[in-house]
Amino acid sequence: MENNPGSPSGTASPEQLLHASGYQVSAADGLEAAIPLLPDADASLLIVPISQYVEWRKELMLHKAAPVLWWCCEQTADLSADACEDDFTADGLLSPSMQPAEIHWALHFSARLFFTRQQWTKEREHLLSKLEERKWIDMAKGILSKMRGISESEAYEFLRKQAMNERKRMVDVATSIVKAYQLLHKP
Repeated sequence: MENNPGSPSGTASPEQLLHASGYQVSAADGLEAAIPLLPDADASLLIVPISQYVEWRKELMLHKAAPVLWWCCEQTADLSADACEDDFTADGLLSPSMQPAEIHWALHFSARLFFTRQQWTKEREHLLSKLEERKWIDMAKGILSKMRGISESEAYEFLRKQAMNERKRMVDVATSIVKAYQLLHKP
């Protein structure tokens, strides 16, 4: 995908370079034209100034999760410090000076990086979810310990048995207890 600010004469365009390296390329001059091409794309190559990269990448990722690479050349690489934002994520870089073998490996490692980051994101979300569940269970144990005068291990066992009896997840029972307690003890 591109918003090509132009190539200096004598330099191969990104399309020519990728074709010469054995890749199929579909080009678009804007996001509206790029979005219909995404279902068939294995990756996106953004030929935009670095200052526009983050915005373009976010929009493309809304439509398809796939590696997004940046075309680094004189026309796209402004030296603005603002361009090096914390949320800048490029799965890879390609440049006009690359040879076919370099392009192949850059694309290969970009895809690997992208899929590894996707896996890390899923694992992070799973762990955050488990941590949130643990908070609800710990709050419910504290409430049960206080209200019933029992130890936390007894409160945990009570939650476990109640979840089995109601055929619910333990966190759902714990959440119900905490919310009912908060409702009844609202100042």
